[in-house]
Amino acid sequence: MAIGTMIGELGRSWGWIVLRGVAAIVFGVLAFVWPGLTLSVLVLLWGAYALADGLLALLAAFKMRDGGKPMWALVLIGLIGIAAGIVTFARPGMTALALLAFIAAWAVITGVLQVVAAIRLRKMITNEWMLALSGLLSIAFGVLMLARPGAGALAVVWLIGWYAILFGVAVAMLGFRIKGLAGHLPRPA
Repeated sequence: MAIGTMIGELGRSWGWIVLRGVAAIVFGVLAFVWPGLTLSVLVLLWGAYALADGLLALLAAFKMRDGGKPMWALVLIGLIGIAAGIVTFARPGMTALALLAFIAAWAVITGVLQVVAAIRLRKMITNEWMLALSGLLSIAFGVLMLARPGAGALAVVWLIGWYAILFGVAVAMLGFRIKGLAGHLPRPA
């Protein structure tokens, strides 16, 4: 697929990318607005976020074609997010430490896949660093969660909030950058 065609495909899907970032920002802000939430409510809120993020990533993967095929890294990110959300709703009584380990593993895996996607896109767009940055933030968040699983619930809420806001800003910036690139391409005849 030609670079212009790929950027055109990405440009038509920029809104889904931005929506994914906005969902993360909203989740992060809610974590700060209601820090006294019980862990069970936080679990359900996180489950809803993971499910929504997974669905949006999966939708974006099928909208953004790579040689006629969905982008495999986004397909995996989407499936992992959906699975994380379903497991969270099916087993909300998990212990806090098990949930933290689960969230940490999810963040590390999706972060690695986002860095892979950024490397794949680097030949097609400039400023792919925004996707790589969101992946690195995910990895750092996961590592911090694994390193300090016994942190207090409020600290965990704030850590999750900061992660979601920074991740969301990076993803939304990527979506707007893609929109801008696509707007400079000549219209197909």
